[in-house]
Amino acid sequence: MGLFSIFGSKEKKETLEKGLSKTKTSFFERLTKTIIGKSTVDEEVLDNLEEVLVSSDVGVDTTLKIIGKLEERIKRDKYVGADELNGILKGVIAGLVTERRTDGWRGFDSPLPQKPYVILVVGVNGVGKTTTIGKLAYQFKKAGKSVMLGAADTFRAAAVEQLTIWSERVGVPIVSQGMNADPASVAYDTLQSALAKDVDVVLIDTAGRLHNKVGLMNELGKIRKVMQKLMPEAPSEVLLVLDASTGQNAIEQARQFTAVTDVNALALTKLDGTAKGGVVIGISDQFGIPVRYIGLGEGMEDLQVFNPHEFVEALFE
Repeated sequence: MGLFSIFGSKEKKETLEKGLSKTKTSFFERLTKTIIGKSTVDEEVLDNLEEVLVSSDVGVDTTLKIIGKLEERIKRDKYVGADELNGILKGVIAGLVTERRTDGWRGFDSPLPQKPYVILVVGVNGVGKTTTIGKLAYQFKKAGKSVMLGAADTFRAAAVEQLTIWSERVGVPIVSQGMNADPASVAYDTLQSALAKDVDVVLIDTAGRLHNKVGLMNELGKIRKVMQKLMPEAPSEVLLVLDASTGQNAIEQARQFTAVTDVNALALTKLDGTAKGGVVIGISDQFGIPVRYIGLGEGMEDLQVFNPHEFVEALFE
């Protein structure tokens, strides 16, 4: 039985391959140029490959790690043919991406570790945070779980309105106090209502701004503190949403958010519209935080649970 038979449907595989097509095309066009006229992987090929990886937004640190592993292979085998490079590179990247998946979580159909399962969603404005929440609500509901939304991004009226539209579209309840309300109060009321109604999954939106890190840290800390009065283990998950199309900027955002709050899951949106999909590799490697979801299109079905095996297969297939 193949990997896709185990982890996903044929339709999901096709969506993933289509979503990664720009990254794949760009990456392999550059990779091909590095080995034209070469029979073996030598220092020049490795130098050119390093440039390809960095320009594909894999990131400098992760690129150096990949090159180092290739150099080890060449040193061990004495000779590595240029025609072997794809297979070896695939194995190295697969190793980097999969070693970060230590939580065993498999998807929307999986049993929840606790009830309610509280997901606090963070990220800067414009990355697709609220849309991701709506799609998560849809996917969890489709899997037979009850869902409640909390509109704790009260900094922008548009954020509350957008989340309300998603709640109506998906058909799940929302707790909202409108613009300029205390975000912690909204989070408290949302969790209190979810506990009273025996809801399975709670998705709480938060303000997407980084201009004041101290303010952001204090706000997220307050939200966590008030929820823990009702449920000591809340939030179950702090999900950072990043826009993959911003490449290295996404890595910088991850660096800043992980510095101010305990992020333990990542979602990468807009992979379908960019050639910068290599950022998934860099983020998976650098932060030790599992990439849990990837966005591959506008449709509600196009938010997928990230499976590293499927990702690498689609990238190199």
